[in-house]
Amino acid sequence: MSISTISAKGQITLPAALRKKFGLMPRSRVVVESTADGILIRNAGDFFELYGFLGKGLGREAERAQMMKGIVAHVDRRDE
Repeated sequence: MSISTISAKGQITLPAALRKKFGLMPRSRVVVESTADGILIRNAGDFFELYGFLGKGLGREAERAQMMKGIVAHVDRRDE
C-alpha cells in the first residue's frame, strides 16, 4: 500500500511501482471513477488509435464521432 498527497491543484502522484506495473508513462490517460468503496483509477488506453474497429466504409473523423457518441451514451447510463 502506498500513500499519496493531494496538491493544492488537486493533483496526486502515482507511486513509481504502480506506474510501472500498469504501463503508465508520462501523458498516459487514465479513467477516474467513483465506486462504492472509493475512487478507482485505471489505464484508459488509447482507443482512438484502434482505426477500423467499427467496420469498413467509415472515414477516420466519422469513426471518431461514432466512438464519442458511444462513450457519452455509456457515461450517461452509468449516471442513472
